Amino acid sequence: MQEIRSFQNSKIKLANKLVNKRQREKEGLFLIDYARDLERALACAYQVEFAFYCESLATDEDTALLSQIDENVIFAVGADLMDKASYRQNPGGLVAIMRQKPALTVDDAGKRTSSHILALVNLRKPGNIGALLRTADAAGIDMICLIDTALDIYNPNIIRASTGTVFLDNIYQMNTDEAFEFFNENGITIVAAHLDGKKSLYDLDFTIGRTAIALGTEDTGLDDLWAIRCDVLVKIPMVGQVSDSLNVSVSGAIFMYEAHRQRLTPHL
Repeated sequence: MQEIRSFQNSKIKLANKLVNKRQREKEGLFLIDYARDLERALACAYQVEFAFYCESLATDEDTALLSQIDENVIFAVGADLMDKASYRQNPGGLVAIMRQKPALTVDDAGKRTSSHILALVNLRKPGNIGALLRTADAAGIDMICLIDTALDIYNPNIIRASTGTVFLDNIYQMNTDEAFEFFNENGITIVAAHLDGKKSLYDLDFTIGRTAIALGTEDTGLDDLWAIRCDVLVKIPMVGQVSDSLNVSVSGAIFMYEAHRQRLTPHL
């Protein structure tokens, strides 16, 4: 295993820069610093450009993954350099710099026949996007549309919050006009989570046809354009004295699992 000892090493510097979206886009690379996420990226055929390994910090999970990486691109480093290269505080013993896959667009989306779709419109917090991706996978939602979203899917916080589900090759990036055209052309009903919804979530039938669950920004939800053009506005019944809304990742989880429940027991 080759060794790196200098903070001035070009690979150490590059890893440190990949926290920045512009740098990730420029290089076509991203960073993984959790063994669980790396294992899932490798399972989804992502390629390792190079990796840093620190024996003194390594867990059994870190060490086990070495056999899945070409030994010629693994570099031994000390704990001080690992701290510099890793995105997280208290780093583990393995950091991998991965090659991005080409982004999937609305043109690619037309090739899927998924019946259950999650549409995330202009979400701005990577933790919420990651959490929703994780829940979508757990609830059987196998197509996610990221609409008018400035964040890239290789944001370290999205990767971490998604627990690696971000690597499943089922995320499509598009703008609002492209999204509506795609939904309309493919006969997809848009169910929007909205405070002005007149229909309860529990009155919907998610077992008929293709449905997209649309969620808007963390602070204001879906804008007026979406509210007007969606097929049905739906709200989650609330009985509290103060709360009139939920965190977007919580709302999304409730919607997705109600759809999942109906698919399992459509007679209820």
